[in-house]
Parts: sequence; structure tokens; C-alpha cells
Amino acid sequence: MRTARRIVVGILAVCSLATGCGPELRVVGDDRTDLPVPMLTEAQRAQFDRGDELFERPFRASEGLGPVYIRASCASCHADDGRGPGSVERLAAVDANGDPLMDQGAVLPFGSVVRSEYVAPATRGVSAPDDPRVLRSLRVGPAVFGRGWIEAVLESEVERVASEQRAAGGAVRGRVPRLMDGRLGRFGVKARVATLREFAADAFRGDMGLTSSLFAVEVANPDGLTDDARAGVDLADEQVDAVGFYVAAIAMPSRAAVDPAGRAAFERAQCSQCHVPSMATRADYPLAAIAGQRAELYSDLLLHDMGKALSDGIAEGAAGPRDWRTAPLIGMRFSRTFLHDGRASTLDAAIRAHAGEGSEADGSARAYEALGAQERARLLAFVQAL
Repeated sequence: MRTARRIVVGILAVCSLATGCGPELRVVGDDRTDLPVPMLTEAQRAQFDRGDELFERPFRASEGLGPVYIRASCASCHADDGRGPGSVERLAAVDANGDPLMDQGAVLPFGSVVRSEYVAPATRGVSAPDDPRVLRSLRVGPAVFGRGWIEAVLESEVERVASEQRAAGGAVRGRVPRLMDGRLGRFGVKARVATLREFAADAFRGDMGLTSSLFAVEVANPDGLTDDARAGVDLADEQVDAVGFYVAAIAMPSRAAVDPAGRAAFERAQCSQCHVPSMATRADYPLAAIAGQRAELYSDLLLHDMGKALSDGIAEGAAGPRDWRTAPLIGMRFSRTFLHDGRASTLDAAIRAHAGEGSEADGSARAYEALGAQERARLLAFVQAL
């Protein structure tokens, strides 16, 4: 189990995008971001600590790392369980209008993710093809604290909010992110993953090349390798379960007392239409501290069309190239870049980027711009404290 850490203002990482990491200034405080939710049983606390250790551990080739990969540990992309400093470069094959080509494999034979690192017997990683049809899109690693609250939200709550948005008759018309098997997508910026166990297994294979019973096939690579230095499946179910549980059981960071004026400005700017302050959780969720509560996510967990300016050319799950799941506003003080690709260096810039032709949030961004300077400052302070 990790000990408390004191982290000061500074550059955590500045490295090439070719290695899956972009420059990011992170400023964090003295408070910890890896504390467990209260009311864990002894067995649950043991599993939390085991997951914590695996989350921090750099894996080696002998343990199944590779043959191609992005990073060697979870923590290298989610330092202190926060957002970044690692990132993933995604690729999409698009036509002249920026729409996805039907046959992605013809242009991207090794998939839609740049994996520049490799270990023997691989001889090279996966890079972006030099092709004008390839659109490159950066995605900063998300924070992982407070994720159990997202998993616990009742599906009926997500459906209710979607119905209320449609009934309002405005531009905001979020879509429930149903996956091919009918389950609700909750995780990932396009809501393509249903559970935290799958989230962990997907990241193990996609980012580190570590296979498990959930994703047993190695990712495509230029050498055509179907295995790595560790023959067969790399991770035991217990390891995947432990990391999934660890992420579920990380507490939501503490929040400052709500500023009524900031909340009022948040409402006036119509931010709460999508960043819904709270939704009810399942009574049977396996973490007692989360079950049957109000999850203050400040998200509706719905997919919204954010317009052409924020399109990345990638369709995932139920989301099209212009669709994004409403980002939960949890632990905002731990981030210093915003939006899926970190293009916004301030919250003000992130809110203004919601404007644009075809964006469901255009009206909200315009309402924000229409606020007085003092109101905008109170709104920004309110969000920063979440």
C-alpha cells in the first residue's frame, strides 16, 4: 500500500508523442487521491491494496508485456490516479469530409492505436501510417478516482435524464450509450466500456499488451506475432479483478463547500443540462459506502454531438466521430489540461470550446460568454472545486 505523498507544482513529464506521452503541466495539492471509500470489509481492503500494488507495478516482458505496447504500468498514464501525464494517440481512416472510411483495416492494418514501444521478439512498434487519409487524435489518460460511483449509477437514472432532455425540446438531446450486447456503456470518453473490470482488462491489453481471459488475443502488430515472452494468457483473473476493484473503490476526492453564487452561475450558463449534479446509485452495488446514494458526478453519462470542431473521426461503441460522453466533473483541481485531448489549458478555454456549429452545447457556451466577468469567475471557481 502506498504512503501519503506531497506533490508540488511542476512538470511531471515532457516526452515525445511517439512514446505515447505529451507535455503536461500538472499541479496537485497535498491531499491524497488514492484513498479507499469507507466501510470496506477486511477482505475488500485486502483486494484494494492488491489492486493498488498492481496499478503501480511496471510489468516486464517475462510477465507478458508487449510485444507492442504504450506504457509499462497503469500509474505511468494515471499518476496519483489522476489525469495523465500519459496519453494515447488514436488513428482514424477518413475521407475528404472527415467521415470514417468503411474499411478501416485497409488503411490501418495494425489497428487504430499508436503503440510505439516493443519488446522481443517484436522488431518494431505500431506507428501512424504516412497517409493523408489518416486522422490523428490525442487522448489524455483519464483520472480514475471516483469511478465506482459511475459504475453504480442506476441505468434508469441515465434513461430518465435522456428522456427529460428530449422532452425539453432544446438542442441538448443526449443518447443512452448502449453497446452491441445491450449493456450501458459508462467508461471511456465515448462510453465504449460497460464495467470497471472490463476497463482494467481493456487497458492491460491495449496499453501494455497484457492479455487476460477477457481479452485473450494480442493486439495486431507489424511482425504478425500472436504471443509474447510469456506464453498464453498473461494475467490471472484475480489480477484483473483486483485492479478493477481498486479503481471502483478509490474515493471521490474531497470537495470544498459549495459557493451558492458559483452554483447559480453554473445553472444560468445551462452547464447542468449535461453536467447533471447527481444521480441515484444501485442499492445492491457491492461497495456499501456507494450503494443507494446520490452520486455527485456532474455528468449525465450520455453521448452528445459536440459538433465538427471536436470530431476525431473515430466511431466507438454507440458513439460517432462527433459524439462524446459528458465528462464527470470529479477532482477538477487535479487537472491542468481539459477536453479529451488536453487542447484546453484552462477551464475557460474548455467551456468556450463547447461552442460551434452542430454542437449540442453551443447554447450553453454562448450563455457562459454572456455572463459578467465576476459571474464567470465564480462559475470557474465552483467547477475547479468539484
